Amino acid sequence: MEADPNDPSRLRGFDVEIASELGRRMGRVPKFVQVAYSSIDQSVDRGDFDIGLSGVEDTPGRRAALSVTIPYFEFREVLATRAGESSRFPSLASLKGRRVGTLGGTIAYEILLAAEKEHGIVPVSYDDDVHPYEDVVRGRLDAVLLDHVLALRALKRTGGLAIVPGTVETGWYVGVLAKANGKGRDEVDRHLADMMRDGTLARIFTEWGLEDETQGRLRARVLAGQAAKTSAPGGSAAAPAAGPRADGAPEERRKRTADAVRAYLPALFRAALLTIALSCLAMSLAVSLGAAVATGRIYGPRPVRFLLAAWVEVTRGTPVLLQLFVLYYGLSGLVRLPAFLAAVIGLGLNYAAYESEIYRGALEAVGKTQLEAARTLGFTELQVLRLVRGPLAFRLALAPMTNDFVALLKDSSLVSVITVVELTKQTSIFAVNLGSWLVPGLLCGAIYLAMSLPLARVARRLEARWKEPS
Repeated sequence: MEADPNDPSRLRGFDVEIASELGRRMGRVPKFVQVAYSSIDQSVDRGDFDIGLSGVEDTPGRRAALSVTIPYFEFREVLATRAGESSRFPSLASLKGRRVGTLGGTIAYEILLAAEKEHGIVPVSYDDDVHPYEDVVRGRLDAVLLDHVLALRALKRTGGLAIVPGTVETGWYVGVLAKANGKGRDEVDRHLADMMRDGTLARIFTEWGLEDETQGRLRARVLAGQAAKTSAPGGSAAAPAAGPRADGAPEERRKRTADAVRAYLPALFRAALLTIALSCLAMSLAVSLGAAVATGRIYGPRPVRFLLAAWVEVTRGTPVLLQLFVLYYGLSGLVRLPAFLAAVIGLGLNYAAYESEIYRGALEAVGKTQLEAARTLGFTELQVLRLVRGPLAFRLALAPMTNDFVALLKDSSLVSVITVVELTKQTSIFAVNLGSWLVPGLLCGAIYLAMSLPLARVARRLEARWKEPS
C-alpha cells in the first residue's frame, strides 16, 4: 500500500482493494489508518483499528498474540542487487561480509540474522521499504532481501536494480485482528474464502500484475482446508493453510516470552554498547564544537558572531530527525557517510548548538571583577579565558551539560531512521517478533536507567566536590 502519486491523499495497492471489498461485503465503509509497519500488531491489539491488512506476514509469534485470518497471498523472499550484479550474488551465501538490507521486524530480517551466523553477512535494518533499494543503487548496500511484491515495485520506481532469480523463502500475507476478536476474524475468513471462490482475489491480483500459478495453488489449499474444517463435527471456521492456529495458552506464552528474552538479551546488550559509544562520541563533538561556538560568539568579530548565532538558531529550530535525513540521504550525492559516522555527526552538531548556549551563558556569568583582576595581573585575553574564565564557567555549565548528555543518550534512539541498530531499534525488532511491547519495553527501560543513573551520580559527586572551598 502506498500513496497515489496523482493524489497523495489517497492510498492505492492490492491490499487497499481487498480491504475495500471486505468492507463492502461486510456492509461497512473502510477507513484507512496509517501506522508504521512495525506497529501494526500492537495498534490492532489495543483497538486503534479493527484489522491490519498491509503485507502482514504469517508468523508463529503473530498467531500466538493475535487473531490471524486465512492466508490470501503467497509471497517469495527475493534478493535484489545493482543492475549487472545479480549473477555475482546468486544467493545469501555469496554475500559473505556484504551489507544486506531489509525491513525490520519481518521474516526477511530473521533470515538475515540466521545468515549472519551461517554466512557472515551484515544485516541492515530499515523502517521502510524504499530506502533499502535506494541505498543499493547508491552503493551503501550490496543487496536487499524482501518480498517479491516490494522488489517489483522498487524495480519500477528505482532504476539500476535487478532481482536475483530464485526464491530464498516463501511466506503468506494475512490479516490480523485483536486476540479477543475471534468472531470478527471468522467473518473476515468467510468473506476472503468467498472472494477466492468467485474470482475476486484473482481479478485484483491480475490488475496489479501479481497473479500466477502460485496464488492459484494457495487458494486451492485454503479452500480445501475450509471445506475440511467445515465438514468436521462442530466445525465452522477454517484452519489456515500455513498451519494450525496457536491457542495462545498462558503457559505457552510465558515459555515463548522467556525463550525470546534469552535469545534477544545478547543483541540488546550489544545494542546498548553501541548506544554508549555513539552517545559518548556525539557528546564529545558537541562539547568541543559548542565551546568553540560559545567562545566565537563572545570574542569573535561582529560578522562571525552573526554567522554563529544564525547557525545556532537554525540548528535548534529544525528537528534532529530532519537533520539526520538530510545528512545521510540528502547529501549522499556529495558524500556517502557511513551510518554510524552520520549518526555521530548529526547528533553532535545538533547538541553542539544547545551546548554553545549553555557555555555562552556560563562564560557571561563569570564576575567582571575576577576578569579585571586577571587583566590587572597582566594576563592576555587568551590567558584570562584559559586560566580564569573558562574553568569558572565550566563549573557553572557542568549540571546542564550532564543533563544534556542524559538527553542525548535517549535521543540516540532517533538514529534508527538511518539504519543504526541501537538499543531502542533492537528493542522494537524484539517487540515485533514477540508480539508485545511490555517485556521488551521494560528491559529496554531498565538498560537505559542502568546507563544514565551512574552518569547522573558521578556528575552530582563532581559538583559537590568542586563546590568545596579550596
